[in-house]
Amino acid sequence: MDTVDTSQRLAKLRDLMKKNKIDLYVVPSGDSHKSEFIAPCDARREHISGFSGSSGCAVVGLEKAALATDGRYFNQAGKQLDSNWTLLKQGLEDVLTWQECGTVEQAEGGKSVGVDPTLLSAPEARRLAKSIKDKSGGNLVGIGDNLVDLVWAAERPAVPQEKVTLLDDKFAGKSFTEKIEDLRKELDKKKCAGFVVSMLDDIAWLFNLRGNDIPYNPVFFSYAVVTPTSVALYVDSTKLSEGVKSHLGNKVSIRPYDAIFSDLKTLREQASQVEEEKSSIKRKFAISGTGSWALSLDLGGEDEVNEIRSPIGDAKAVKNDTELEGMRACHIRDGAALSEFFAWLEDMLVVQKKNLDEVQAADKLEEIRSKKERFVGLSFPTISSTGPNAAVIHYQPERGNCSAIKPDSVYLCDSGAQYLDGTTDTTRTLHFGTPTAMEVKSYTLVLKGVIALDMTIFPKGTAGYALDAFARQFLWKQGLNYRHGTGHGVGSYLNVHEGPIGIGHSKAYADVQLSAGNVISDEPGYYEDSKFGIRIENVIMARETKDLPHSFGDKPWLCFEHVTMVPMCRKLIDDTLLTEDERSWLNTYHGEVWEKTEGYLAGKGDGSDDGASGIGRRWLWRETRPI
Repeated sequence: MDTVDTSQRLAKLRDLMKKNKIDLYVVPSGDSHKSEFIAPCDARREHISGFSGSSGCAVVGLEKAALATDGRYFNQAGKQLDSNWTLLKQGLEDVLTWQECGTVEQAEGGKSVGVDPTLLSAPEARRLAKSIKDKSGGNLVGIGDNLVDLVWAAERPAVPQEKVTLLDDKFAGKSFTEKIEDLRKELDKKKCAGFVVSMLDDIAWLFNLRGNDIPYNPVFFSYAVVTPTSVALYVDSTKLSEGVKSHLGNKVSIRPYDAIFSDLKTLREQASQVEEEKSSIKRKFAISGTGSWALSLDLGGEDEVNEIRSPIGDAKAVKNDTELEGMRACHIRDGAALSEFFAWLEDMLVVQKKNLDEVQAADKLEEIRSKKERFVGLSFPTISSTGPNAAVIHYQPERGNCSAIKPDSVYLCDSGAQYLDGTTDTTRTLHFGTPTAMEVKSYTLVLKGVIALDMTIFPKGTAGYALDAFARQFLWKQGLNYRHGTGHGVGSYLNVHEGPIGIGHSKAYADVQLSAGNVISDEPGYYEDSKFGIRIENVIMARETKDLPHSFGDKPWLCFEHVTMVPMCRKLIDDTLLTEDERSWLNTYHGEVWEKTEGYLAGKGDGSDDGASGIGRRWLWRETRPI
């Protein structure tokens, strides 16, 4: 992670700010669709600041510049930002937010704050405009041309033109016409004139289509508008094959991607005329809370728009039976690939004494995965990290500039894949030598948290916010903690991080109840800067349980089913810290891992015969023996 010199980029940006008569310019991380992972052409915040983490916001003044990010990226940002930048460590006590310190404070005296209106959601823009006006007398101004794009100029990567593909109903579990009818019913309940869909994974899921415009996420640049009588998909039509066009048929009109903004003005006017003629209660168009300020403005502004949680996002988060079965199946194949990889890595480092760096290991894992049935690609860049690098929560090794994996250090691997029948995300921390007492203790406390959340039973209506402490409790008792959420939603051959559900201390997770059919990660951790990092991650699925002696309130109760099938690291477990229930869970889990994945590994027998068993089979047998 090299420091990037941003002096010339900032100078050019400040010249453009003066020409546009603004004193501050806000550069969010996302694209026009609020994507977490973005296409290279949308990496504006990274280009202007040099910081490559997935979360953060840059605020550039005529003299100062600030970059705000959360605890996952403090270490990384400290290494990548040059002296032009001040790092705002969000979430720490007495540290102001970027809105407070980076924008409102610097806008004192009636200064103007500029932003690309497609990159802020309507609620974000409204709150920011009010804060600037109330506290400093300034104004928030939408700038049509993105100023960072102008700085980037010819060096900016091209907008992707990848083909859109059809996802067969045998993987989707439901036709797109059924999904649209379900959406219309929800819109009618909410008395909406229509819904403007801006989240790319919402669109991909709704139409049973997939793309490749954003690395690791099978989505494509598009918008959609659904009304009681029409459906429009805004996409570059050259991306659509004849098969995709036939799939959509005459039920969906295809419009140019950029036509969304002018069309919204027309739709708004038409809706107003219809309501006037019928003299009925006025129905407004709806956008999700992530819909951009630009979309809201073209629909007439906040008074003319209903801002709702995306009904598509809610429906997408509750997987149908076909999707759930696909998640089970792909995690078995993926688990076998990880076991094969870890066995190979141990053999290379310990037996053959080879020198391997973090990228070489990640490449080998991708090679092994790519041979599995229905593999499409990775679901995010593999976090292959050794020793101190494992303490960087979202570390990404750089080819030619990364560390050699040391057998006497912790090795943390957080990785996942896209398969036609599901999406995986697994983290395992291993040690190929002799771990320290603190590494063993930390790992065992984290493992206890994984088990506690996995075994939790809770009433229907419980939000993920309420379950967060189950995973943290054992660390808390030792005065330890971690600076990231405990769980995120996982898509079905879609985004590996999928809202709106999650488990963590974020307020957003207090507003969304967990439901049967939700697929979510279970991933506590512990990190010591410049020393080591520990994280264990399983994917779990919420389902109803009736195996209880009582049913208080006559309401359903939920439990979790784990689908990740990869052993825990025996060498890092202090079994004296485990209760009998935890020990039983671990032994049962390891028995399940062996039973479900051993058939995918080379060799035969139970793994105890060195002659008949392959490296992977022997490793899996050893790691899944009862403790």
